[in-house]
Amino acid sequence: MARDMTGAAGVNGLSQALVRVEGMTKLFPVGGGLLRGPTGYVHAVDEVDFEILRRETLALVGESGSGKTTVGRLLVKLLEPTEGRILFRGWPEEAGQGVRESGGQSGGMVDTATLKGMDLKGFRRQTQMVFQDPYESMNPRRTVFDTVAEPLNVQGMGTRQQRLGRVSELLGLVGLTPPSAYLFRFPHELSGGQRQRVAIARALVVGPSFVVADEPTSMLDVSIRTGIMTLMQDLSDRLGITYLYVTHDLAVARYMCQRIAVMYSGKIVELGETEELLSHPQHPYTRALLSAVPVPDPEYQREPVDILGEVTAAVDPPDRCRFYDRCPVREDVCRDSPHPLLEEKSPGHTVACYRV
Repeated sequence: MARDMTGAAGVNGLSQALVRVEGMTKLFPVGGGLLRGPTGYVHAVDEVDFEILRRETLALVGESGSGKTTVGRLLVKLLEPTEGRILFRGWPEEAGQGVRESGGQSGGMVDTATLKGMDLKGFRRQTQMVFQDPYESMNPRRTVFDTVAEPLNVQGMGTRQQRLGRVSELLGLVGLTPPSAYLFRFPHELSGGQRQRVAIARALVVGPSFVVADEPTSMLDVSIRTGIMTLMQDLSDRLGITYLYVTHDLAVARYMCQRIAVMYSGKIVELGETEELLSHPQHPYTRALLSAVPVPDPEYQREPVDILGEVTAAVDPPDRCRFYDRCPVREDVCRDSPHPLLEEKSPGHTVACYRV
């Protein structure tokens, strides 16, 4: 069951957004050649709007290819959006005043597209990412100390002795104790769970306020997944970290997150508080996802998944509901109208569907 926020009555006790996304779109060109332009575009993320509140963990769920990881990379500026705005509030006081938004809808938030120079460097300190594969996200020729201290080196923070102390502190914080036993090990000397703890320490060593966790437990043994998830929850409570938790596993989303956003073919189709969304799913795709969750009962007889056809093509999709080809309740309005907007169907529960 999703945990409540400390000092707040669930997510409703929070009012200030740390991250706000407005019309975010990311297109990847396909085809073409040296002398001609692309023949089409992959709509990896298409006009997405959402916000993440301070100290909240928001889950982004969906099947492979839905655009979840692309959203995470856009939020930390590993990719640049084709269109739209990404607004961020967790900005240090010394940031340049020229990039601040004031008043109006932005409410004092920074548009990350405007960041350059020292402002961009400051943003990098505030946002970090934990990658999916701990075996690929670490340089095999660098020790644990070198790996975790690298963000400190880039940001020019502290002397070597101070960095050693900070790295040791973070290793202890993520459960690699005693730190002295791990500081100068190489990745091949660590288990998968230990590598992911090192990756978490690397992300947190500069003291970020926002972390994108891209399926951080999917490559790990089932026996150690809960330990990593519990660690991330504890770090959020102790350090005030806000997470975007990318996952395809609804059970993980329920355990970790206060709200869930369901993504399909580059669009968010449903968003709401965790228990409300899982107890009363309204979009046909969300219901299909829930019907596919394994039930630990050999006697349980599962109803067939209520979904049609194949995964929607991502290259230049038709201007209609993205789920139309697979939807069991589709009607002519779904085919003849643009993709529906997210609309609030109950307090805090929004759905993009003409039939709901």
